[in-house]
Formats: sequence, C-alpha cells, structure tokens
Amino acid sequence: MYNRITKTIVLAFCVAAGSTTVAQEEEPLTNKKGSEYRFEVIADNDATEVQNQNRTGTCWSFSSLSFFESELLRMKKGKHNLSEMFIVRNAYIGKAENYLRMYGTFNFGQGGAFHDIPWVIERYGIVPEEVYQGLEYGSETHSHDEMEQMMKAMVEVLAKRPQGGKLTPNWKKAIAGVADAYLGDLPDENMEDFKFTYNGQEYTPGSFSESLGWNMDDYISLTSYTHHPFYKPFVLEVQDNWAMRTGYNLPIDELMQVMEESVKNGYTFAWGADVSEKGFSFRDALAILPEDESTIKEKGKDDKFFNSAGAEKVSNAFMAPGKERIVTQEERQAAFDSQETTDDHGMHITGTLQDQNGTKYFIVKNSWGTKYNNCDGYFYASFPYARYKTMNILIHKDGIPKDIKKKLGIK
Repeated sequence: MYNRITKTIVLAFCVAAGSTTVAQEEEPLTNKKGSEYRFEVIADNDATEVQNQNRTGTCWSFSSLSFFESELLRMKKGKHNLSEMFIVRNAYIGKAENYLRMYGTFNFGQGGAFHDIPWVIERYGIVPEEVYQGLEYGSETHSHDEMEQMMKAMVEVLAKRPQGGKLTPNWKKAIAGVADAYLGDLPDENMEDFKFTYNGQEYTPGSFSESLGWNMDDYISLTSYTHHPFYKPFVLEVQDNWAMRTGYNLPIDELMQVMEESVKNGYTFAWGADVSEKGFSFRDALAILPEDESTIKEKGKDDKFFNSAGAEKVSNAFMAPGKERIVTQEERQAAFDSQETTDDHGMHITGTLQDQNGTKYFIVKNSWGTKYNNCDGYFYASFPYARYKTMNILIHKDGIPKDIKKKLGIK
C-alpha cells in the first residue's frame, strides 16, 4: 500500500510518498520549501504510485485508473498497476464510432471522461500495465500527437462517406490498425483471444477484470449545475463526454459534503476540475481561491494540455495562507455558462487536511510525474477552490452519505 502521510518525512518541506512507516521527525507539513503554510492531516487514504501522462491528453485515464487502483486497495483486492493505454486504445475505437454516427459533428481527440473507464471495462475488460504499456513508437514516455492526427484525419475523411455515400465494414479495422501500431496489437473483434500471464496465472482481459471483484455499476458520477434539475441525472455538456453518459446533479453544498465525508470514511474519488485559474499552481503544490487574485503573476507558459496550469506563478499567496472567497451556486453556474470554468483536467483525491487558519484542503494525486513540485506529484486544493471549479467526480456509491443517496434514488 502507498499512504502518503504516515511515513518518515524525508523532505522538510513536504511529505514524500512511498512508505507506511510512522513519522519519526517532527517536520512541518507544508507545500514547498520556505512556505509558511502548515498543514494538519484529517484523512489520508491509500493510493498507488504517481504516474506520468507526459505530453498526452489522457489525464482522464490516468486519474480514473488511479482511483480504481485505490478502490482495489480499499476492497482488499491487492495492489495493482493497471494499463492506462489499454483503456485509451479501446476508447479510441468507441470515439471513432461515435464520431461517425454523429456524421463528423462530434468531438474526436485525446480527451475523455471518467466514465470511459467503466465503458471500456464493461466491453473489453482490463489488463495490468506490465502487459500493455502502450509504447510502440520508440519512446519511454507517452506522446500521442502523431497518432491522434492520423486517426483524426481518417475519421474526418470517413465522415464524408467517400465510398459511394456509405461506410464499408473495413473502416474500424483501419482505425484499430493505427492505434495498434502506436500502442500495441490487440484483437480486432474478440478480446478473449488476448491471453496473458500475471502473477503466475493466465487471464484474458475479461477474466482478469472478473478476478478483481468489482462491479462497474457501483460507480456514480456527480456534478452540480442549475441548468438541470437537482437530484436527477443529465449528460454534462462538455466536449470530452463523447460517450454521452449521465451524472447525478446535486446542490454544491451537498456535493462538497459527499467529497469531504467520503474521504473521511475511507473512500477516494476521481476529480474533474478547471485548472486554468490563477490560483492553481502545481509547481507550488496548491490550488487556492484568494480574495485578491490580482497579486498572482504568471511567468511563462506550459504545454497545451496543461492549459498553463503547470506554468510558474509568482505570488505571496502560495507562501502564506490568506483569506479565500466562497462562491455561491449562482456564481459557480455563471462561470460555467460563460465558459470561464472549463473541463481541463482529471485528478484523484485521496484525503483531506487543514492549514493553521482552519481552511480545509483536499489531497490531490496528479499524473504529471513526481519531479514537477516538492510534493512528489501531489498538491493541495482548498475547499473554496474545489467548490468553485469542480466539474464532476466519480465515486463508489457507498461513499455517498445515505441521506443523499436516498434523494438520488440510489440503492
């Protein structure tokens, strides 16, 4: 298991991940060297090692599988490193099919949604990382620009139905062939033909998934917007929701209640949020919502998938805690309607803590590797930030408080 907090603190300025030894040094828990932030842990749940999506738009796969790996730890099913690229490869086939069913008017790209993982697992199963690493193009790190552009060009041509105004049965094999060339060969039709050995036992993707003992129907997507009725499911209108699956709508106070109480009770969840805000600084291991954001200056840019979220920020707000603003449900909705709040990034929330002023934060596991900040690839998102910028979460239904489950009609 991989608990971040209950261990020997190797770095004086941040908890490092990877051990479960009880802390022996009384070093302050903070976000970076020299910072005046002082954190006290409230809840901290087990997670697997931080991964690196590198220059790909596949955070949805990394964050969701990190969440499901924590689920397996919670369920006492052992520690597993699951293959993000197995999910990505099979989701690409679904995206292409959906794009063509929508006559080329829908989104096709590297992005995706948390519920894509159940979508793939229900249809194809899952495999460990060691079985399918998805690196067939001479690189040790993930990069999908070339593959994406090739497949996008193909589906755009196919959407015009150049073969006498209709699609032939061969197009899906052609798309799969490109994905397999970059990510690794998988069967075109029957995934049960793909056999592998793991921990001394032979599996197919389907039988391996069954061996893990999970039920994809137990995982629920939650969000909070007023343009649809509360306590009802709806399709969240973001480009990467290509599968058009629904999530339940809650008032923001109740969504925050679910998020806080779930980690307190041993459940983690996948977290989708806007990370293009001034108060988001992964380098400083903080996502905050200061009352006065004008003091935050940005130095340089980051790549297009980070939306400058990894850029260097300069502000005392990242060195000492200050007062944060609390947004209303109406302000949150206005930011979504004006497209100030955008569907940027998927992450994994594993716990909570609070600073010396009593402000609470979520402990967030990211997928940008471990060398980008002083917290081994984790960061801390304040409750005010999460309240404002959470797009949706994916959680086990038993992590939802009983009274809220009843309102949603979830058994």
